[in-house]
Amino acid sequence: MNIACDVLIQGGGGAGCSTALHLARRGARVVLLERGAVGGQASGVNYGGVRQQGRHPAELPIARRSHELWRRMPELVGHDIEFVQTGHLKLARNAEEEATLVAYLDVARDHGLPLRMLHREQVHREYPWLGETVVAGSLAPEDGCANPRLLAPSLAHAARAAGADIREHAEVLEATHDGSRFQLTTRAGLRLSAPVMVNMAGFWGGRVAAQFGEPVPISAHSPNMFVTEPIPYFIRPNLGVVGGNVYLRQIPRGNIIVGAGHGECDPAIPWSRPLPEVTLRGMQLALALAPALAGAQVIRSWSGIDGDLPDKIPVIGPSRTTPGLWHAFGFSGHGFQLGPSIGAIMAELVLDGRTDVPLEAFSITRFSAS
Repeated sequence: MNIACDVLIQGGGGAGCSTALHLARRGARVVLLERGAVGGQASGVNYGGVRQQGRHPAELPIARRSHELWRRMPELVGHDIEFVQTGHLKLARNAEEEATLVAYLDVARDHGLPLRMLHREQVHREYPWLGETVVAGSLAPEDGCANPRLLAPSLAHAARAAGADIREHAEVLEATHDGSRFQLTTRAGLRLSAPVMVNMAGFWGGRVAAQFGEPVPISAHSPNMFVTEPIPYFIRPNLGVVGGNVYLRQIPRGNIIVGAGHGECDPAIPWSRPLPEVTLRGMQLALALAPALAGAQVIRSWSGIDGDLPDKIPVIGPSRTTPGLWHAFGFSGHGFQLGPSIGAIMAELVLDGRTDVPLEAFSITRFSAS
């Protein structure tokens, strides 16, 4: 079977499905190919933090734009995906980490992100359940959390309703460019062609880029995630720490969702799993922040596969080797919040050739000398 369209998208995470939706709503004929299920890897297995605070300065314009889309998500996809503006409280556990929080206030101010600094006495007064290891905190009241299991499937459903062709379990085995069109072949023998292709394949986006002469030093990243049984609700803000070695949030029914450390994976299969010793260490780190977790039972743990780049920011923008090829991959464990706006930005790049969001820092050429 042969299919011709205007735009081919490889990768069905939140960013890929958002791109399909925005392109389809502007009249483009779009086919999205996902090797597994939409949201089956990084977009669906993460912690669910919808966070602007603490981002690399280059990411903040994207995060600020995405914040507005998260607030309109029911309108965008047609139903609730459990986004709640709980606030994001980033914690410091020593003087050096506190200095990092203070320094970031200037970065946030430059990008219009409201933050409120809380030093030791104030943070413990406002959040009396915090452990004594906490010496300060920075609250981003606009930030929050959502259900990662809902984002990509909801965006895919809306994209299909807008006319996009979303194909799951469609692994691409071959991708070439004949000078004017991209030619893709899937494992099932489907052949597709289009003048434009968008590489949004997460960790596997590195392989796609390499096929077109643009290798990047991407590595696999498997977040170690777990959730406890329900306990009495007391943690409203989404919690993080300077250094990022533990993060946790409590959902209204009482379960505590925790991320800490890394599991193991084999992207060739693909396969991933959490590790019990990492989960145990993560619970110890969480207990230091919130001692009231003592005695809570872990009821499930999981992981997935994301792609890490050395500078911890993604590749976003045009290929420098192949006309019509665009990249957006390598979100290094923090692409969940950015996904909705990445879709809007990629649609602008593909259809208009430009976007108002500065993307110079994300160029794939930054790795060309490595």
